[in-house]
Amino acid sequence: MGEFQPYVPASETLPELTIRAILLGLVLGALMTAANTYLGLYIGMTVSASIPAAVMSMLLLRMFRFKDVSILENNVVQTMTSAGESLAAGVIFTMPALLVMGKDMDTMTTFIVAILGGILGTIFTITLRRVFIVEEALLYPEGIACEEVLIAGEKGGSQLIVILYALGLGALYGWMVKGFELTQAKVEVAVEIVGVRIYSALDYSLSLVAVGWIVGLNIASYIFFGAVLGVFILTPIYGMTYGWPVDTDLAHGFKTLWSTHIRFVGVGCMVVGGLWTLIDMRKTISSGLRKALGSGIADSEISTLRTEQDIPMNRAFIGLVIVAVLTFIFYWWKTGSLTLAIVGAIFLAITAFFFSAVAGYIAGVVGSSNSPVSGMTIATLMATSLVVWIVGGLILDMAQEDLMYATLIIASVVAVNAAIAGDVMQDLKTGHLVGATPWKQQTAELIGVIVGAIVAPLTLTVLNEAFRITPTHCTANPHPEWGCSKVLEAPQAEIIGTLIEGLFGGTVNYPMLFLGIVVAAIIIGSRWYLGKNGPSLPIMSIAIGMYLPFYLSSTIFLGGILNHLVTRTTHLRVDGTLKGEPSQSAITSGKELVSRGTLLSAGLIAGEALMGVLIAVFIIIGIPPNGWIPFLGTLGPVLSTVFFLWFFGVFTWLVTRSLPPAKRPFSLLFNWAAVVVDGARRIINKVMVP
Repeated sequence: MGEFQPYVPASETLPELTIRAILLGLVLGALMTAANTYLGLYIGMTVSASIPAAVMSMLLLRMFRFKDVSILENNVVQTMTSAGESLAAGVIFTMPALLVMGKDMDTMTTFIVAILGGILGTIFTITLRRVFIVEEALLYPEGIACEEVLIAGEKGGSQLIVILYALGLGALYGWMVKGFELTQAKVEVAVEIVGVRIYSALDYSLSLVAVGWIVGLNIASYIFFGAVLGVFILTPIYGMTYGWPVDTDLAHGFKTLWSTHIRFVGVGCMVVGGLWTLIDMRKTISSGLRKALGSGIADSEISTLRTEQDIPMNRAFIGLVIVAVLTFIFYWWKTGSLTLAIVGAIFLAITAFFFSAVAGYIAGVVGSSNSPVSGMTIATLMATSLVVWIVGGLILDMAQEDLMYATLIIASVVAVNAAIAGDVMQDLKTGHLVGATPWKQQTAELIGVIVGAIVAPLTLTVLNEAFRITPTHCTANPHPEWGCSKVLEAPQAEIIGTLIEGLFGGTVNYPMLFLGIVVAAIIIGSRWYLGKNGPSLPIMSIAIGMYLPFYLSSTIFLGGILNHLVTRTTHLRVDGTLKGEPSQSAITSGKELVSRGTLLSAGLIAGEALMGVLIAVFIIIGIPPNGWIPFLGTLGPVLSTVFFLWFFGVFTWLVTRSLPPAKRPFSLLFNWAAVVVDGARRIINKVMVP
């Protein structure tokens, strides 16, 4: 193999870290951070902003008729945007846990956690870029995908306008459903047959359909399997054994029983799943750490090539020292203990580099989407609780509430650091492929982190004031107008708050928590029992399905099904059959369709989520949109369903417009029927044939 050559050679210098790129990155970074903050609180998942940011950057810069726009400027914009989005994930998965614990979630504390963790994660990746991206040449699949989008746009790709359609569609739908409240937000039904209650629900959200498309049928089906296990098996068994709640509304009573008991099964399963994921990936983790610790980072090793010039390591080291000192001061201020602050800062220094290396390496092997950030957060939380219990509990004799608070504050900085590290490495991979100047891209990362650290806490405050965050907090502090009907679930924060309370002797449903541990152990044990050829079930996805409300999981599953139908329909039309494995041309066509759908999905998510944030602002300033048109009421369940299906149909039409040509009218329906039959046949064969 010859020496690697980036798209823009090292000998060529193009506009990169320009004023217009920075300004556009600031705007898009703020918008996507706010959108992902809302989405993460809504369903506990965020989506990568790199590709939609790259597309929007190319489109907007061309709309302003800049003739000398370079691919490296677009790369700077997507870098800044994705930095804020990934930082938002770390913040929303941890800080709202304060609300679960009965504490205040003030904006300043959240900002400090975000800025310290974000800068720490970014600086650590500077020391890791060369060994992981250049020497090891790890894959970083999302980084490669973003590079392909940037190059396609540079060559005049025809799909740049696609995201605008999706943004408009998502914004319009979000405003109608959540702003004007024209339709019901979800449908829930329950029936009782011979003492057995059966419950089903669907959330009327296009963004959830889009999430299902992005994660694909495999992950969506595992999430749905967890939901089915909790709602259709465990909840009825518990209800028949211990009795159902007395409630005139069967659906509400069913959901009450699930939320107060069965949901904790998902918590227990997630704890074991998170730790097991790290154990299962121990070889990958140890390999990454060995390479990270063994990498040379001296200034003398820095290449004179433009494409290999990182931020100088002496400056990076100074930055790390400053962040460590500021973190120590922050811990001292929030915990009130000098000893615990010193121990916490030392603990941070060790674990932050560990998880930066782990997250960066795993993202290079399996991608950021499959990186076990939740598992690392849980592992950090449990290790932090042990340190805090020894130092704060045994030595300093601190009160239980203070120990819980200290645990979260210390662990949250590490969690934000881990959340951003993998994403930063993906961005640096994209930059390596397109020929970016590393120090300029790393500077853009730091600017993006600052933007995210400002926007995410403000968005959290706005959303909590307008809707309430976490059911636990809302139950104790319901909204004065609509109670908890619009509460944002924030599932990860709920789990973390519950774990901290459990670790320090709080009120936790221990029997259900233990059942979740047993369920996780059975899933892990089934792999050993069935042997290496047995199914490998992702515990974390199943646990999330058990923890999320059923209406969220079912809508995500709907998006996953649509992805599968479109992909296999492409295979069918290219090859003329579904038997055997698809040809290479069919696979390529399928990937192109999925890529188009992913771009549309990102636009839908951004449009609907941004409307959610905007609506929250109007609610806080006292002019909620649902009162703007007095005679406009809410449609009933049937018309609400029709309204949702119409928008779902528009999304489907946009996705399927690029399918290979059909040979007869209504062939799409016949194709989908063939795909369903083929899927059933494959499942039966897999079950019947060992």
